[in-house]
Amino acid sequence: MDSGKVRLNKFLAESGICSRREADRLIEAGKIIVGDHVAVLGEMVSPDDRVEYEGRVLKGMEKTVVLAFYKPRGVTTSEKDAHADRLVSDYIDYPVRVTYAGRLDKDSEGLILLTNDGDLIDRMMRGSNRHEKEYLVTVNREVTEEMCEKLRTGIFLPGLGVKTRPCKVVIKDKNTISVTLTQGLNRQIRRMCEQVGLKVRKLKRIRVMSVTLGNLKPGEYRELTGSEIEGLRQAK
Repeated sequence: MDSGKVRLNKFLAESGICSRREADRLIEAGKIIVGDHVAVLGEMVSPDDRVEYEGRVLKGMEKTVVLAFYKPRGVTTSEKDAHADRLVSDYIDYPVRVTYAGRLDKDSEGLILLTNDGDLIDRMMRGSNRHEKEYLVTVNREVTEEMCEKLRTGIFLPGLGVKTRPCKVVIKDKNTISVTLTQGLNRQIRRMCEQVGLKVRKLKRIRVMSVTLGNLKPGEYRELTGSEIEGLRQAK
């Protein structure tokens, strides 16, 4: 086998259009053209091959880009949504196409990472890796230590039919807690709080793994440094 060749799904992920898992779906759907034929799963490509997606010729990734973005409340984490008033993509004016690594629901705000590295997206979003995400949560009434202990040990969520993993919970003031999760169930923190009699008034993600929101303001973004990106790569 030519040592210069790589699997097509890896090439697509490195080109920044999607994750490796999504690349397989695009290939299966006949959306990818290699040379003069429709690509097949498991196909190998070389740097000289012409690879097309939706009429666009793709190039392998030259440099990894990761952006830290402060998603404002009311913005939908999607690239295309005809029913959304505002999308994350409306705020990102960057010369390299980037895709978000992990969602944040419309009613929440805070840190989202976007990158052109599909393999990095796969690594960050794989639930089995138990990567930490930290949130500041403001609720409608005073929080007790008893409530926090229930949240820490894991709570059964009837709507999803699962019990949450143990997590870190710290009381910041009478109506605010810090919650650090290692999983990403749908509206997880809101559902957890409801089970202990709390209603979330404000939810802000302030950290993803080793990257913090820092001084970013809603709608702003910044490039991660090389050392920050390497820290994400090295995380188990």
